[in-house]
Amino acid sequence: MAKSKTKKTHMSDETFNELMESAGQALEYERGARTGYRVTRIAVPRPPRPMSSAEIARLRKRLNYSQTIFARVLNVSTKTVQAWEQGLRVPSDAALKLLSIARKHPDVLLEA
Repeated sequence: MAKSKTKKTHMSDETFNELMESAGQALEYERGARTGYRVTRIAVPRPPRPMSSAEIARLRKRLNYSQTIFARVLNVSTKTVQAWEQGLRVPSDAALKLLSIARKHPDVLLEA
């Protein structure tokens, strides 16, 4: 039987007790036993869809950017853009979010 290689983490008794108290309060609120809390609900967008290497290259060309300029706009290295376009690497979720913004609202990236 293979051993699990999970890393054990430790928390202080104080932190654990605070966490348990908070969880208990959340359950009480959900069950209607606690009132007076301010609740804010937000819609969390779905993660951006993956982009193929060809889609990334097409986007860059549509924006009329060189790989170097595109990399600077996205705050990544030129080698990263090259690797994406050659299919050697795939963009992280954070990079996909930026690529999605670049596709829909390219001017926004130039403001930051």
